[in-house]
Amino acid sequence: MKILFVCTGNTCRSPLAEAIARKIAIERGLQDLEVVSAGTSAHDGSPASDGALLVGMERNMDLGYHRAQTLSRDMVRDSDLILAMGPHHLVRIEALGGAGRAYLLSEFASHGASSRAISDPIGAELDVYRATADELEDEIRRAVDRITAERSSGGRPA
Repeated sequence: MKILFVCTGNTCRSPLAEAIARKIAIERGLQDLEVVSAGTSAHDGSPASDGALLVGMERNMDLGYHRAQTLSRDMVRDSDLILAMGPHHLVRIEALGGAGRAYLLSEFASHGASSRAISDPIGAELDVYRATADELEDEIRRAVDRITAERSSGGRPA
């Protein structure tokens, strides 16, 4: 299963989400879970932001390899589940053919009980990045719980 995380610049939220999801997949032994990230307005090749890099290091996640990439129709087509940080990301994903497989991260994780955007920490203090990473980890753990439960019941994550 391929999960695509989408934010704006692909330097803060979505690379953190990708790293967190990868860490959770390893913890839970979910070897068939592939995670990637992209941005709706990314500058291709940009590294993760300093704040994302530092918070990643604090949590034993290496974002040094990360390079931003712009969301494309091919990425959307090749993903089983697309999790967006905010409503405007969802609009772009759906315009690229992702309707039916794209959700706000909080919406998917909460089974529709929440439709809260994940706030963008770009340019903020390290504490804001830490809070964003905490929020992402909570939501991604719940999303992976949902995926695991739906798989074990024979359903498809949706």
